Amino acid sequence: MISQAMEKELLSQLNAEFYSAYLYLAMSAYCSKIEFNGAARWLKLQYDEEIGHATKIYNYLVDQGVHVVLDAINQPPSEFGTVLDVFTSSLEHEQKMSELLNVLSDKALREKDHATYNLLQWFVNEQVEEEATVGEIISKLKLVKEDGYGLLMVDNELGSRPAPIPAA
Repeated sequence: MISQAMEKELLSQLNAEFYSAYLYLAMSAYCSKIEFNGAARWLKLQYDEEIGHATKIYNYLVDQGVHVVLDAINQPPSEFGTVLDVFTSSLEHEQKMSELLNVLSDKALREKDHATYNLLQWFVNEQVEEEATVGEIISKLKLVKEDGYGLLMVDNELGSRPAPIPAA
């Protein structure tokens, strides 16, 4: 059983994970609008992955006997600028998510809530991958700058992303 304080924090994190999904869906829609369909596909798959992350927290809360009450999800932006701007926003968001998860993980340790701590370690490790992947995309976009052929190549590469494996 988890403490009421930890329950509240995990419900807040659940909302943050759903917002992440919503943000990636908005980014995908924007990239579709500006006809970067590979980036749109990559971001839509990221949406799917974030839904999996939220579901993982939801299932944990239910298994802990928590009555999950969902909070409203903030509206994400609808305009992002260039494709580089989209992925820069993504990296900033992932860094914010890493910070939230680290704070939550520290709280679980202070409470000696080892089950929650173990759950959160999966997320902390996942964030390393998330930030690295987006960082690589940003590097490629910076390398090609505004070169149309280069942007086309990066967009094609983004479009070849395989679907994520659902979180266990």
